[in-house]
Amino acid sequence: MNSRLITFTLATVALVVLRILVTVGRRRGQPFFEDIGERLERWSLRDLLLASFLTLFAELAFIRWIAVEIRVFAYFKNLALLLCFVGFGLGCALPTKKVRWSAAVTAFMGLLLIVRIPFGDGIVLERLSQSLGSAADVEIWATGNTGQAVNFLTGVLLAGALFLLIVFVFVPLGQVVSRQMNLALCPLAAYSWNLLGSLVGILVFLGVSRLMLPPSFWLGAVLLGFAYLQASPKDRLLVASLLIPLALFLHDPSQPDAFALWTPYQQIQYMRRYASNGDFAMGMVRVNHTGYQHIVNLSPEFLARHPKLLKEAPDENPYNMPFRFAIPSPSVMIVGSGTGNDVAAALRNKSQSVDAVEIDPAILELGKREHPEHPYDLPGVSVHVTDARAFLKRTPRRYDLILFGLLDSHTQFSDYSNMRIDNFVYTEESFREASRHLNPNGVLFVKFQVDHPWMAARLAKMLQQTFGKPPVVFLADSSYSAAASCFVISASNRVQDALAQDPRLAEFVAMHPRSVSGDVPVTTDDWPYLYQQGRWIPRTYYSLAGLVILLGLGLYLEIGEARRQPPSLFFFSMGAGFLLLETQVISRLALFFGTTWQVNGIVISALLIALLLANAAVENSPRPLARAWVLTALLAGLALAYFLPFERLPGSPAVVGSFATAVFTVPVFFAGLLYATEFRTVESPSAALGANMLGAVVGGLLENLSLLLGMRALLLVTMLLYCLAGVGLRWRQPRIEKASVTAA
Repeated sequence: MNSRLITFTLATVALVVLRILVTVGRRRGQPFFEDIGERLERWSLRDLLLASFLTLFAELAFIRWIAVEIRVFAYFKNLALLLCFVGFGLGCALPTKKVRWSAAVTAFMGLLLIVRIPFGDGIVLERLSQSLGSAADVEIWATGNTGQAVNFLTGVLLAGALFLLIVFVFVPLGQVVSRQMNLALCPLAAYSWNLLGSLVGILVFLGVSRLMLPPSFWLGAVLLGFAYLQASPKDRLLVASLLIPLALFLHDPSQPDAFALWTPYQQIQYMRRYASNGDFAMGMVRVNHTGYQHIVNLSPEFLARHPKLLKEAPDENPYNMPFRFAIPSPSVMIVGSGTGNDVAAALRNKSQSVDAVEIDPAILELGKREHPEHPYDLPGVSVHVTDARAFLKRTPRRYDLILFGLLDSHTQFSDYSNMRIDNFVYTEESFREASRHLNPNGVLFVKFQVDHPWMAARLAKMLQQTFGKPPVVFLADSSYSAAASCFVISASNRVQDALAQDPRLAEFVAMHPRSVSGDVPVTTDDWPYLYQQGRWIPRTYYSLAGLVILLGLGLYLEIGEARRQPPSLFFFSMGAGFLLLETQVISRLALFFGTTWQVNGIVISALLIALLLANAAVENSPRPLARAWVLTALLAGLALAYFLPFERLPGSPAVVGSFATAVFTVPVFFAGLLYATEFRTVESPSAALGANMLGAVVGGLLENLSLLLGMRALLLVTMLLYCLAGVGLRWRQPRIEKASVTAA
């Protein structure tokens, strides 16, 4: 803490010195962040590409960083994304105004200052997470139902202040892009360059994530991009010099037995603990500053040296317990093998083979390096770095024990939707797939940290519907973490036989019941929201969505033209429809390819490439496309995606997933054709782009309807939005024809 306090103080002093320089320059008539006249009026492909690249790269960087530093924002990544759109859209609507670099840079550094304050060990921001996550109808990990409206309101206001700072960061990027759109001789070609820059931004950020670089690299890259876009050398130097306080703010000193890793999904903090004689006792793993799991040594030799380590009997430990239900020397599949505790337990219990499935390569490598029993290095263990659901679809093997470890995602969300990374693991269809991979005497064992009774009721209900009988449910406490709720079931009588043959096991189960009362809907591949009590939108989502709308409207009214003329209905509806379609594609394709970090990149890249192809088709078309036919093809493509039963199609997951990608890309292509056709003739490219971004905000908010209606129904909502775009198209036609006649 002392070293972080020192670096924070140095960074603050550096910011104060720079602020004094800016003030002195203004008083001497040499202000910073001036627009240079000739640059204002000059088309620059470099500026357009760089601003487009930075927009997507910075969106992902800020969303990911805020989600880690303020835990509760991991549950609202979609809203943070929408506020990036609000800022960019506001900038698009202000192309002739002075570029607001001063406000953006101040907001950028202000976010760093607020989020990285070292005093109180982050207690203020953690209380924010507690306040916003206190609703009892949605499971937000490590929060309680405080029931205090004042705390909740305070949390919303603080969240609003942080969101507003994010908005300000993106305003100048929108201004630069919209200026270049207006200056371009061919707006459609400029839009194609905009898409290309955005595509590169996404791919580069995916590469940065894969390399597991810390935020000082990605946020530093954003700041360097801001510096490069400045109009004068002194402004470039000023912005570039902010890299020093940025590096100091983000510096996390490592210790020999404590360090942090940035994985493609999350931040991991790791700390070793030792016994009094110097033996490694356990490794503590924290995810996004919250306790997640422990690396523990449960080998007989170690427990013999430290008999007081466990308060429970070794065979009653949650890691050893599943093997008391399975046949001797079982073949085992572990879903969510993590740092290797379950794998080590499987080997201690003489398992003949183990398939260990783990989605996060960094957690896996941590287990390989740190686990004292070295389970991943032993023969008989096969490691699969992939999504659990994707592995279940691919593997032909059958097992004597399929173990769902404590893989609940907590704060691992998609960057582009409200999907948690494990949503498709705990559904009816997933449990059915797992049951098909069991041998005749095979056992399915699910461990889960249950904080609400309705969560236990849901898991028990799904297993009962899968196997036609209720599971055995009990609590297994441990000395190093919260008690695990255990759900065990088999299609045969294997579970009942194990209880009959082991009186101690039967007594333990009877003495540690887990309540499963309550009527809750089960989760399915269409409604996979495990952590939500029912089919409704939780109050927290309403509060923050309302905040986004208020901020968006307030900022939009800053624009003088907005008070005189509303945004184009066509471009607004196209933006809303596209973002809703985009999130739908990401969520649906995760069923075939998994919710791995690559899926977002593959899907978004495919969509942007489809839009680029649409632009090329419009630009090279000898005559204007028939808009009515394009809109009809778009709606037909959406209808095909809605009615086609992808889950029943024959073939491997990769083949079906590739076919599904092609089906979903078809309406994106036709939407791109329609958008490009209109964008080609628009009077103000910047106004069209601004309306499109505002529509994307609405589309992102409408994504929450899936919590109520299910994901598939979002395609119907998307069709309605594109029909609304058709109405806007009819309104545009007379004005376009009138403009053409006037020009002639």
